[in-house]
Amino acid sequence: MFTTAEISITPTPQPIEAIGWGVGVMLISAVVNIIVSEMLFKVGRETDSVALQADAWHLRTDVYTSAGVMGGLALIWLAQWLSPGQDFYWLDPVAALGVALLIMKAAYDLTTQGAKDLLDVHLPKAEVEWIRQCILEQEGVIQGYHDLRTRKAGHFRFVEFHLKVDPHMSVLASHGIAKELSNKIKDRFPHTTVTIHIEPCDGACNDKCIAGCLLPEQKNGRGKA
Repeated sequence: MFTTAEISITPTPQPIEAIGWGVGVMLISAVVNIIVSEMLFKVGRETDSVALQADAWHLRTDVYTSAGVMGGLALIWLAQWLSPGQDFYWLDPVAALGVALLIMKAAYDLTTQGAKDLLDVHLPKAEVEWIRQCILEQEGVIQGYHDLRTRKAGHFRFVEFHLKVDPHMSVLASHGIAKELSNKIKDRFPHTTVTIHIEPCDGACNDKCIAGCLLPEQKNGRGKA
């Protein structure tokens, strides 16, 4: 941006030559960087690697640079063709300024995402909702859940919640339910640590209870009111 401002205020126009060659080179550079950056983005998403995604964004900013140069050169060529003899050198620094702003935006987005991973933020809403639905699919086996907490550190995820089951269920059976639920979450989200606290359902219904959670002893008047 400093160089752009410096060129813009120079009193002597700087002639631009070989515009066609410049556009051709920038086009080839942009195509190559788009292909490589898309591959890095794909692998970065699959492995949940912030480093790979950062490298992909680095290449993507090179695409922005190439696009800005091509746009500036194309505008200069078009302007010179429409108005021969006129100086349109100022279009080049204007295009460079646009590229600089795009690079700043990419840097901001990458810094924000990196800070979130370093600060252990909660999982995205879509992932939390998937976990909730996975728990609710156990209707008839469990009787409710609460205190669902999630966080993410780098590509590692941490999920914990309390699971309500029939108080007369055996330890072996309740452990099997927790194990199956934990495996489903880990299969969907690799590198996830799942902590499930099993507790007997006390009939204290809330918005996390599953339909039909009332205990038999409550119906018989022996449970907690």
